[in-house]
Amino acid sequence: MSAPLSAPSSKPLRLPLDTLATAGMLALCVCWGFQQIAIKLVAGDIAPIMQIGLRSTFAALVLAVVVGRAEGGRAFRDGTALPGLIVGLLFAGEFLFVAQGLLYTTASHMSVFLYTAPIFAALGLHWLLPEERMQPLQWLGVAVAFGGIGVAFLGGGSDAAGGTVAGGINMLLGDAMGLAAGLLWGATTVAIRKTSLSEAAPSKTLFYQMAVASVVLLAYAAFTGQHGIRYTQAAVLSVAFQSVVVALSSYLAWFWLLRRYLASRLSILSFMTPLFGVSFGVLILDEPLDRHFVLGAVMVLAGITLVSGAGLLREKLRRR
Repeated sequence: MSAPLSAPSSKPLRLPLDTLATAGMLALCVCWGFQQIAIKLVAGDIAPIMQIGLRSTFAALVLAVVVGRAEGGRAFRDGTALPGLIVGLLFAGEFLFVAQGLLYTTASHMSVFLYTAPIFAALGLHWLLPEERMQPLQWLGVAVAFGGIGVAFLGGGSDAAGGTVAGGINMLLGDAMGLAAGLLWGATTVAIRKTSLSEAAPSKTLFYQMAVASVVLLAYAAFTGQHGIRYTQAAVLSVAFQSVVVALSSYLAWFWLLRRYLASRLSILSFMTPLFGVSFGVLILDEPLDRHFVLGAVMVLAGITLVSGAGLLREKLRRR
């Protein structure tokens, strides 16, 4: 789902990180890093697009009850319906690219390319919101991240030994889909910040994303013949994990943290997610890592850290 970066930011967060916040973020990053692995593990039993469609449906139904109980009949008469549809379509497009990309590339690659989202969000907000203008250190981060994307793509389509990926799978296509997913995730962040959704309850914003994704992704799965399900134990457990833990609980927990702690600190910690994603991909799925991808991934994460943590770094330097 359109994850952490899509959170509304209308309320300033005041608390510095404590043990609860740090432990919570560590648990969330492990969860988010594992979600691509969970999809890959049972892709032979249920197509990735179907998995994400089903988990979105579950989350949308639960959130509909939550929003309905909180706001009643006025819930969707407050001017958020159209922005909600737009954000939902962006979210659906993001995970359409994630699902299809995982058919071509590794979960490790997807974890890194998906998390280029902060770069695209920062660029969009720079042009649209005066208070979000980037500073020189952040522009340096953008340049480093895009350089890392280029380096990572140099290794696309090759295994760790430099050979062609087995089965003739075009890893570059999957990597490009991961990058497109990151672009749409960043666009979702910008759309929320620029519309009435910036003042909406997190559960409502999340509902719009899940509801539209449910319809779009399940329809796409049916249209492309990817709707078949083999009801194995692994498939049921994987979809249950994605539905209950990833698509619902983890992001509601993220919103809870966002309302209580400093967003800049939380955002920096969230970039542990690709590290967990790559680690799980190598350890669980035995995915290969070539030197171009490793170097590129390090550059991407360094660039994202500069973009997201520039304010914190400037603050520390001033104190010194």
